[in-house]
Amino acid sequence: MKKMIIRGGQKLSGEVTIGGAKNSTVALIPAAILADTPVTFDSVPDILDVHNLMLILRSMNVESTFSHGELYVDPTKIKKVPLPGGAIKSLRASYYFMGALLGRFGEAVVGFPGGDNIGPRPIDQHIKGFEALGATVIEKNDAVHIRTGEEGLHGARIFFDIVSVGATINVLLAAVKAKGTTVIENAAKEPEIVDLATFLNNMGAQIRGAGTDVIRIKGVESLKATNTHTIIPDRIEAGTYLSFAAANGNGVLVKNVITEHLEPFIAKLVEMGVYLEVNEDSIYVKGGEELAPVTVKTAPFPGFATDLQQPITPLLMKARGNSKIIDTLYPERVKHIPEMQRMGGKISSSNGVITVGHSDSLQGTTVEASEIRAGVSLLGLALMSRGTTTIIKAENILRGYERIVEKLRGLSVDIQIIEKNDDLKKQL
Repeated sequence: MKKMIIRGGQKLSGEVTIGGAKNSTVALIPAAILADTPVTFDSVPDILDVHNLMLILRSMNVESTFSHGELYVDPTKIKKVPLPGGAIKSLRASYYFMGALLGRFGEAVVGFPGGDNIGPRPIDQHIKGFEALGATVIEKNDAVHIRTGEEGLHGARIFFDIVSVGATINVLLAAVKAKGTTVIENAAKEPEIVDLATFLNNMGAQIRGAGTDVIRIKGVESLKATNTHTIIPDRIEAGTYLSFAAANGNGVLVKNVITEHLEPFIAKLVEMGVYLEVNEDSIYVKGGEELAPVTVKTAPFPGFATDLQQPITPLLMKARGNSKIIDTLYPERVKHIPEMQRMGGKISSSNGVITVGHSDSLQGTTVEASEIRAGVSLLGLALMSRGTTTIIKAENILRGYERIVEKLRGLSVDIQIIEKNDDLKKQL
């Protein structure tokens, strides 16, 4: 267990470079077991989720090494084993091993995924897709058992009842080696899906339409890596730093950004009155503007990302008036609200609508990071508050934000991490 100590009143200034996308990485690593050769990834974020996925790979006799942003995975000696163990329970995105193992072996036994508790995230669309491809899915003993008959997986036309990133990725992983052609309709369009399809296509897959709502996959017999795959920049990390810089900055340059992935977020900052200079692969935030309240409504890409509704909240508290947040994807994503209220934040939730008021009497206290995005939003608020804030369960922030203490130090912000088990203070 870790605690994060933040002194209030510190202004961000300088430059920060965005790392590889967490939401791409947690799909790409399971996808690597579909390859018939070793695979190398570059721009891999050094976060806990990556190390958990490496533990899962090891349990399948898949060698992996990770150093300086480069991850090497060798699935050539993979063994077919059930995955119900400890690491898989701690990581929701481990459910991508369902599709990857099904595509590799024609069967999979995967424990029910864990990860952040932000409300129900059912896997019914995943199951619908697997069954359409010819698999039988049974849920028992807190695990999903997926098997195919002698005929194996076959192409199918699948229409998702709702847009689901997870189901789109899982069915894509299962279908890439299936016999015939699979058509996914009402598919998710997130950049991370395009990144995954690019990786698989570079190994010989035949995937068309990734990034649109119809994806066509013609099954192939073999996938072989011939080059290193560079993971796209993390748009959620970028949006988080942009929000903090706009709320509490003296000029911040956010580098390594694909601005097209952030268009709805950038548009909302501009609507508030934030001064931005949007360059080809970087964004400069001046900070210190008079800000107007806005309404934020999350939606599947290319809409406003649900993962950014909490990180933008400290910025909304600077606006002159009441802002509204409507999270259409995860309406129960509200665990940050009582913690912010304890800091003096004027924020409440009713009937699926979060109301954020102008808050100029913020005071540091002890709060809890219940999950990644809730935790990082408390960090942003702590920088705007008077006094000192202690965030417990800070490991949840570290799960999703690579080297966040080091990066904030580069922005002239000092943060301390304390290991709770020995209460030994570590200045990082």
